[in-house]
Amino acid sequence: MTTTQILIVEDDVTLRDALAETLSLAGHDVLIASDGQAALELLATETPAAVVTDYQMKPMNGHQLLVQLRATHPNLPVLLMTAHGSIEHAVSAMLEGATDYLVKPFSAQVLIEKLTGLLPDHGSDDSLVACDPVTLQVLQVARRVAGSDTTVLLTGESGTGKEVFARAIHQHSERASGPFVALNCAAIPENMLEAVLFGHEKGAFTGAHEARAGKFEQAQGGTLMLDEISEMDLGLQAKLLRVLQEKEVERLGGKRSIALNVRILATTNRDLAAEVAANRFREDLYYRLSVFPLELPPLRERPGDIIPLARHFIHDACGAQRPPVALTAEAEQLLLRHSWPGNVRELQNLVQRALILCSGNQIRERDLPAKSVVAGHQLTPAKSNAAVTSDSAAASSSAAADLQGNLQNVEGRLILDALQAGGGSRKKAAAMLGISPRTLRYKLARLRDAGVAVPDARGYATA
Repeated sequence: MTTTQILIVEDDVTLRDALAETLSLAGHDVLIASDGQAALELLATETPAAVVTDYQMKPMNGHQLLVQLRATHPNLPVLLMTAHGSIEHAVSAMLEGATDYLVKPFSAQVLIEKLTGLLPDHGSDDSLVACDPVTLQVLQVARRVAGSDTTVLLTGESGTGKEVFARAIHQHSERASGPFVALNCAAIPENMLEAVLFGHEKGAFTGAHEARAGKFEQAQGGTLMLDEISEMDLGLQAKLLRVLQEKEVERLGGKRSIALNVRILATTNRDLAAEVAANRFREDLYYRLSVFPLELPPLRERPGDIIPLARHFIHDACGAQRPPVALTAEAEQLLLRHSWPGNVRELQNLVQRALILCSGNQIRERDLPAKSVVAGHQLTPAKSNAAVTSDSAAASSSAAADLQGNLQNVEGRLILDALQAGGGSRKKAAAMLGISPRTLRYKLARLRDAGVAVPDARGYATA
């Protein structure tokens, strides 16, 4: 595992220490600063790979620090933390050049995932573990298509490793020496996704204080991965289609076209053909993106990867800070019997928790929690499709009960409460939460992937 240095800028000592511990456990070297001015002083002598900074700080807040960083370190990734209810700060920061943002409260896993997406790609696909024959076959196809410049659509359930495979395609292509730029289309608010994707000129809109290159320009000579492409608004889909067809982009407020030399990879956990049939996704864009579709099988269909992946995650988490830890035979059998509804992401979460609980240099069966880190998922054997269907009502009821006691995500509770108050209406819930229906759909999909029962339009809980 490549060790990277991260600068944390936070004036709250308790939160700063918690962030530092989280990043250290993830294998990063950590620098800390109590405010923006202290961060700038550190950056005079240190060169971190990324900065994680709070917004509300004194005497120099996160926005002022961002402005300074963009003047002195224009290419340094910056992850901004902002409080719930201050989304306008995040929007403003993104327009000023922040790479991404997090809304408090957030989980350690979300922080690590966000940060991993910001860190530079070092051209290694050693994070891709493929031992099962099914995975090896997919990997063989991925490496063959990597040699061309074809657009690839990677599909599969959440947590199957679509971004890992996308990076492998980039790393085995002739563009490997160029940038790999990833953009989660669902994580960026609708009112700023266009500016983030295409870039903007100074004065293009309120808050555009200077010109910014978009993700397409940042990926010149390399690869642009459009993650969760199915969550993109229909109007923006039309503009994206034109860019892909013409191979040129025009910044918002710009008057000239910029020729592009970018390979496109897109990912989705939805059935795009069904989305087209439901008029939620443009048919012409679907055909443009699915030149070469590549479906990633869920972890339950490639059991030969489970133990190698678990060992990989253990090695990755231990790094140089901890002696090697092994799985006992009983623990391995328990992992093999589980159905893994959360796929590889669920396995990684569970391994990280087991490493905290275990004593000595072994993870035993007792160290694996009765419920996995993904809310409500029992460590139980996989069931047949018929059994899953017959147990769906009981599973929904169990998930709802588990949610009350185990779901730590405050955002998840707020969403479910809003749906209940709105009688299952997505439109009413989105209005109560102050978010767009598209963003709500994305968040509901993440809750379902985590095994949480979500009320349907009639108010009934569905898994």
